[in-house]
Amino acid sequence: MDNKLEELLSKLKKVEQELVDELQKQQDIFAYEIRKKKVYFDKEAIDQQREQLVNLWRYLAGAPFKHLLSVPIIWACLIPTLLFDLFISLYHATCFPLYGIQKVKREDYIVFDRHYLEYLNFFEKLNCAYCSYFNGLVAYVQEIAARTERYWCPIKHARRVATIHNHYQNFFDYGDAESYRRELSMLRKRQREFSGNDEL
Repeated sequence: MDNKLEELLSKLKKVEQELVDELQKQQDIFAYEIRKKKVYFDKEAIDQQREQLVNLWRYLAGAPFKHLLSVPIIWACLIPTLLFDLFISLYHATCFPLYGIQKVKREDYIVFDRHYLEYLNFFEKLNCAYCSYFNGLVAYVQEIAARTERYWCPIKHARRVATIHNHYQNFFDYGDAESYRRELSMLRKRQREFSGNDEL
């Protein structure tokens, strides 16, 4: 990896740490703590949240018609999503051990914690659970796909892509056939030793 790329990655890690620190400040402001993956608010924060609760009937009565119209379409997406989840999970459970690729921790990507918020009514909590599942699943699948790509075809694209995953910077440059042939087995070996938190 060249010095410029290492410098940019170092800056990125610094910004990530700043983000974590800022999120910690938010946690302090809104008076909650996390213990064993559960969120606990102090009593005063719970009382303040409950003051902002919109009951179900007012919530439904105030919903724009276009939102109500789109509900069946949104929730119909759950059926193929569950099937997709099933097949990806089957692939992940069977093929990753065969290849020696470190498995992805599902719980790091699919997080359900918005139901602890007392200012959300039942439908809002249900919608939040749907979004948490769907977006978490997409991120989880992206990591599974990224580790798969790193194993089978770790070559950068010639064209610029809109987003890149965490493993992309370790891929071989487009057109660098010599490095690809010489170092592919070494890259796979490093991936097998990857713990999930280490840098690849």
